[in-house]
Amino acid sequence: MSEGRWSDLTARVLSAAVLVLVGSIEVWLGGLWFETFIAIACGLMTWELVRMIDPDKTGAAVQLGILTGVAVLLSYHLPPLYKLPVLIAPALVGAGQVSRSKTTYALFAIWIAAAGLGFISIRENMGFGWMVWLISVVVATDVAGYFVGKTFGGPKFWPKVSPKKTWSGTAGGWVAAAIVGAIFALHAGFGFLFVAISVMASMASQAGDIVESATKRKFGVKDSSNLIPGHGGFLDRFDGMMGAALFVLIAGLIYSPGGM
Repeated sequence: MSEGRWSDLTARVLSAAVLVLVGSIEVWLGGLWFETFIAIACGLMTWELVRMIDPDKTGAAVQLGILTGVAVLLSYHLPPLYKLPVLIAPALVGAGQVSRSKTTYALFAIWIAAAGLGFISIRENMGFGWMVWLISVVVATDVAGYFVGKTFGGPKFWPKVSPKKTWSGTAGGWVAAAIVGAIFALHAGFGFLFVAISVMASMASQAGDIVESATKRKFGVKDSSNLIPGHGGFLDRFDGMMGAALFVLIAGLIYSPGGM
């Protein structure tokens, strides 16, 4: 085994264990505990986004992070007519604050805020089981992609955007998501379609990761921050989760009757 190839494994495992523990408690508690956790995560991601795009705007990064967290927390409790204006407020305000790539900032900021609302809506409206399924699919995709890609290597998936990702790791993530989907389908009495939906959620997760990787390359940064040892920042860790959460909303699963 090459030590260099696995040199970041210890830090990744330890920090992931902490994230899993904290995240599991918040998902289990639900309600305002979970909503606040998601709002803080979204605020940190917006802070990282501003620092990537315009590193000199340290004060604006903090302010926009706070604004995003408040917007995400409020949006779930507001009538439908007011949700969108509140969610896009951090994007509009921030676009006037950053001195470059205003469109990139605005689109990414809207994605962060919308995904935050998606997390909260899935947990509160669909229930604990659906949130566990979503997290399991994304984690399985990420873990399988990491180990399969490191083990087998092979052709790169998209070298100009994400030079470390391989086709073997990408396919490994799909297989892992299919297994997760099959387990949940058997438990809940769903059909094969749910396995396919799990794979599509995995693909959405990978798409979110690619979008974040492309943004980092555009601004010449390796990680969105160093807040999470072995993983980089919250954007590095939750980009896939945001992609999968939006997929669930778009697919209409949030309106499915019952829970798991």
